[in-house]
Amino acid sequence: MDLNDIYTEVILEHSRNSRNKKELSNPTFVEPGNNPSCGDEITLQLKGNEDKIEDASYTGTGCAISQASTSIMIDTIKNHSYKEALDMANDFIGMIKNEVTDQEEFDKLGDAIIFENIKNLPARVKCAVLPWYTLKNVIEKNNKDK
Repeated sequence: MDLNDIYTEVILEHSRNSRNKKELSNPTFVEPGNNPSCGDEITLQLKGNEDKIEDASYTGTGCAISQASTSIMIDTIKNHSYKEALDMANDFIGMIKNEVTDQEEFDKLGDAIIFENIKNLPARVKCAVLPWYTLKNVIEKNNKDK
């Protein structure tokens, strides 16, 4: 099995697995996100205290890339501060735009690194970055970016 097969398998597993796709009871923040070019829609839900994201989930529909990216993002940001999560969102978006090339920054992204080569598929880029922009929006909108 080559590396591309492993990446494909992880994406398919996350897009089919519903452990992060659910309603949170009493979320602290709720933020919709959509990709009008292909119809992907998510609603990101975060539950946290003043400093940290304690839990997260999402609801919505879309392609395997958008659903897997959202699920992997949720696994990546849980139990991190809002600032750390924002930094991860910026690193992920920078990675996809080929603006961040530092391997140390990529290492912070955990499994989300599997989307690095999506930049070579321009039609799928918006699918992969949708949850990360949604996360960035909710953190910045609620002044949790400090």
